[in-house]
Amino acid sequence: MKCQQKKKPLRAIYLTLYEHFGWLDWWPADSDFEVCVGAILTQNTAWSNVEKAINNLKTKNMMSPGSINSASREDIARLIKPSGYFNQKAEYLKQFCTFLVKNSLNKLKKMNMIKARDQILKVKGIGKETADNILLYALNFPIFVIDAYTKRVFSRIGLVKDDIIYDELQSFFHKKLLTDIEFFKDYHAQIVMLAKTYCKKTPECEKCPLRLKKLCCYCK
Repeated sequence: MKCQQKKKPLRAIYLTLYEHFGWLDWWPADSDFEVCVGAILTQNTAWSNVEKAINNLKTKNMMSPGSINSASREDIARLIKPSGYFNQKAEYLKQFCTFLVKNSLNKLKKMNMIKARDQILKVKGIGKETADNILLYALNFPIFVIDAYTKRVFSRIGLVKDDIIYDELQSFFHKKLLTDIEFFKDYHAQIVMLAKTYCKKTPECEKCPLRLKKLCCYCK
């Protein structure tokens, strides 16, 4: 007998994860700009390190485009040191804040999503994942964020190939899911939580909620 869940696998996976983890209410931030800073700093590091860097910026009243734009790269690098690659990321923050002087977040919110994305991607140090995090969590555009966790989980359970590229995997989600901003936010958060908790580099499949809910028919 064929698994009936395979008819709508993405919805079944989300509902199972939601039941297991609950609503995750991402992205933790006090402002849209702080989301952008976090999206840049979280590249190649753990979120706990990003929190330390953000707290350092807040302590020095540096959580605004103007304050970062006017500060020296050396001062910014010193404050964000916990996030790793701090010299590089300081430059990226400076470049992004210079960009925001001409294109405020409110201005970006009024743009067409594709146009806003194209503009953000022109900023040095901003790749597709970082741009899409900014679009979804700071600007509230309906775009599904793809990261290494997404690729790991969905290739392991057999829904996509392990060599699928960013745009193809994003299109896979866009075509099969109802377009909804809050749903996209929570689904991405659920995937990250699953990957960090069970679907690690060395997976703990026996504890995975997808397997416990008999969704293991996806597994290779």
